[in-house]
Amino acid sequence: MARVRRTGPRRVRLWRWRRNPLRRRSDVVEAWIVLATWIAALVGGLFAGQAAAAVTEDMLVARRAAAHAVPAVLTENADRPPALTGDGTNGTVQARVRWTAPDGTVRTGPARVVPGRAADTSVTVWIDHGGDLVREPPSAEEARLQSALTGVLVAVGTGAVACGCGRLARLRLDRRRLRDWEAEWARVAPSGGRT
Repeated sequence: MARVRRTGPRRVRLWRWRRNPLRRRSDVVEAWIVLATWIAALVGGLFAGQAAAAVTEDMLVARRAAAHAVPAVLTENADRPPALTGDGTNGTVQARVRWTAPDGTVRTGPARVVPGRAADTSVTVWIDHGGDLVREPPSAEEARLQSALTGVLVAVGTGAVACGCGRLARLRLDRRRLRDWEAEWARVAPSGGRT
């Protein structure tokens, strides 16, 4: 079987880096811009995403360590929630509760509780080291998921910013090449190509 030779222009890889009498200085600059953009997008995005994930996980671990659950008692009936809740409260309502702080003082305040509970019902609330109410910290699994998502978003965002900066640099380079081309054309054909 005879091998068929392809006719037509061959695609030359890395043509901007090769010696060529038609290669312009701006072609080499563009090649460096593309290379720097890819490195910044990939490596910068990777490092930024890992750093953001680590910071987020450390922050959530510290938040979990600073809060602990204590028993409390409802001082009022917990209202029933509306039929649809899209406010991120996980179907809980706010009601006043009474708890004992680490220093032994009895305190009251509003906390998120399961709806429909009657007054004097025992509930669990989260407090900090000073005895003040805080939101329930995320579980270890939720913290891992949140830190991973943060890392991915930061990595993608960093890569997008790097690609956007590279694209802007290439647009400026294209504009400069167009101005140079127009100046050269004006020098070669001063009448604008009309005879």
